[in-house]
Amino acid sequence: MTNILIFGPTAPLSTMNILIIGEAQHVDECKEKFGKQHTYQTTAEHKGAERFFSSSEVIFDFIIDESPDKMSVYHNHPGVIAFLNSTKKSLLELVTSFAGTIQCTLFGFNGLPTFVNREILEVVLLNNERSEILTEICDKLQTKHLIIEDRVGMVTPRVVCMIINEAYFTFQEGTATKEDIDMGMKLGTNYPYGPFEWCELIGIKHVYELLDAVYADTKDERYKICPLLKKEYLLQLTPQ
Repeated sequence: MTNILIFGPTAPLSTMNILIIGEAQHVDECKEKFGKQHTYQTTAEHKGAERFFSSSEVIFDFIIDESPDKMSVYHNHPGVIAFLNSTKKSLLELVTSFAGTIQCTLFGFNGLPTFVNREILEVVLLNNERSEILTEICDKLQTKHLIIEDRVGMVTPRVVCMIINEAYFTFQEGTATKEDIDMGMKLGTNYPYGPFEWCELIGIKHVYELLDAVYADTKDERYKICPLLKKEYLLQLTPQ
């Protein structure tokens, strides 16, 4: 039996200066997750983000997996503590994509839409010696956290996206409508959303790209993308 250790907050309520590198929805989800008592700074791109580093106690970078070439922003900042969205690229991949030395403290986290504002924050450690820093930060943020293996797709995202993929296969075969599949999954499994509702909330771009990355990593047929899902993904990319 595998032991799963979930670490819960032990420190009293405190405030932090948090930098969000991402979009408005990422800021909203962090405020819902960590609380509005913190000070939030935000930037939509890595260019110029360093001007916020000295005034930020922790950084949540939601978009680095889309632009791993921007990892250089973390060069020569030994005091920085940053959580990098490592769902579609492993934390190690992100770090090694930059040829220079990165001296700051980096953690991977599950930063896909709808996954942050949950009871447990999925986190990856690059260095086990940093586990005490992780615990300290999560205590201040008043969140439980689960340390998982550094693999593409992490844990929850790969499961949810696999379910979405299977739902597309079911719909493609004409077995049921999207609405019926959503209703059946919510009633049968008590999930908060049906697979197609979840796909819309996460974004089909993220679902497709995560499945593509996991399949490339594992070659497991469970993650082979349904042709209909791929078609809808490509149609979304096509200018109307």
